[in-house]
Amino acid sequence: MSTIRQDPTAQNVLPPLQPSVVGDCARTSREAPMAEAATEQRSPATPRPVRCIVKLGGAAITNKGELESIDEGSLRSACAQLRQAMSGDATPEKVMGMDWSRRPGDPADPVVDTEGFRDMAGLGIDTNFIVVHGAGSFGHFQASRSGVHKGGLHTALVKAGFVATRISVTSLNQEVVRAMAREGIPSIGLSPFACGWSTQQRKLVSANASQIIQSLHAGFVPVLHGDGVLDELLDCTILSGDVIIRHLAQLLSPKYVVFLTDVHGVYDRPPTDSNAVLLREIEVDDNGGWSVVKPALQGNRRGVETSVAAHDTTGGMETKILEAAAIARLGVDVYITMVDTEHSLRALKGDVDTSSDDWLGTVIRSAK
Repeated sequence: MSTIRQDPTAQNVLPPLQPSVVGDCARTSREAPMAEAATEQRSPATPRPVRCIVKLGGAAITNKGELESIDEGSLRSACAQLRQAMSGDATPEKVMGMDWSRRPGDPADPVVDTEGFRDMAGLGIDTNFIVVHGAGSFGHFQASRSGVHKGGLHTALVKAGFVATRISVTSLNQEVVRAMAREGIPSIGLSPFACGWSTQQRKLVSANASQIIQSLHAGFVPVLHGDGVLDELLDCTILSGDVIIRHLAQLLSPKYVVFLTDVHGVYDRPPTDSNAVLLREIEVDDNGGWSVVKPALQGNRRGVETSVAAHDTTGGMETKILEAAAIARLGVDVYITMVDTEHSLRALKGDVDTSSDDWLGTVIRSAK
């Protein structure tokens, strides 16, 4: 384990946000045609502003200590709460599932209520959400063993590892989509690699979001994931879900962003430490400096420590905090809380009041 210490009482300054458009997030003169695509995608056909972008943390929906193992209970709960948030005050008598495939081990073919769907006037839910999930126990093992995150596709090991990594993360993506579909959420899996997203020295330089926007406009919920992508200088690398969310927040200006994790939020030190304190509110200024507003930290509790597991190729909690702070600079509130709790449901609904102590989590917002 490696530990990174950051002091919110000092001027913790984020790197400046890069210019971002729909088709390309770091445009150069040779990429001018992509700017035209961005203009077209902001036409009246673009859907109403996105309500929420949700990050399902890999540690929250998988068992990170067991290779390619899904935490079925947490994933099921997250999807059920997501549907509740989409339904508002309406409570459907029956959830009409959309996973009509037979899973390995199922005793019988799936029951498909076609007549029930024909009788429905509509789904009765607000589908203007985007879901991005981490890899957890999927992908990280393959990427770290082969060094995919470091690049070098000219070697057989990295090329094989790239293939193995994508097989793993896309298989998890399918399971997340299926879990959402079983809750009656019309979800569509979209892989950054297949959408043409790419990086340069691990920095996102091409991120065409046309399929995401078209899916939203058609009433689907796009489900993206951390992925192996091509890199202009390194040949390949790993693009984390947290970076994907920051770019989508810049592009689509959601009302709020939710990170669901396996802990209650951001702490002043690893939450396994018995002296760890939950940081309930963090403010970010225009220059990228950030500070802890609630609670007031004193003495030797003036910093924020984050731990990164040796197999984590995406930066762990450090990346999450930095990307969340970058989103807050856009004027979008970010809620970080534990999956499968009453607090996660309130976050998904956007029902968070920092003046009260009855919500457990971290809010990161602009200081404006």
